Amino acid sequence: MSNLTFSQKITICLFCFAIALVGFMIKLPHAFRHPGEDKSLHFLFYFCAAAFLNILFKKRHAVIFIFLLFFGIFIEFFQSFSNRFFSSRIHGDFDIKDVKYNIAGLILFSVIWVGFRMITFIFKKLFK
Repeated sequence: MSNLTFSQKITICLFCFAIALVGFMIKLPHAFRHPGEDKSLHFLFYFCAAAFLNILFKKRHAVIFIFLLFFGIFIEFFQSFSNRFFSSRIHGDFDIKDVKYNIAGLILFSVIWVGFRMITFIFKKLFK
């Protein structure tokens, strides 16, 4: 992915987040509406989104973390707002547990990513 230009990377991100936004705004299929399943999906999405963005934009981990953190909070507020805006209920209400699982996915990825980057740095210095 290093041969992509910055504008191509941004275009890919905008496309993916537009799809994610639609995905977060519609009700989940009935099979995924169990509280444990929903929380697992939040955790997995934010873990994978952090991985995708960190691979796409190397050396921007803190910016990506903050962006995804605010995106996760914003989407919960937007879900709650959408229920008042549209005539039919398209999603549930704000759920602080969803935000907690979003953050847990981000933190776990961050621990793995920072650990990987540190090990890579150490090996580069030792075997230079």
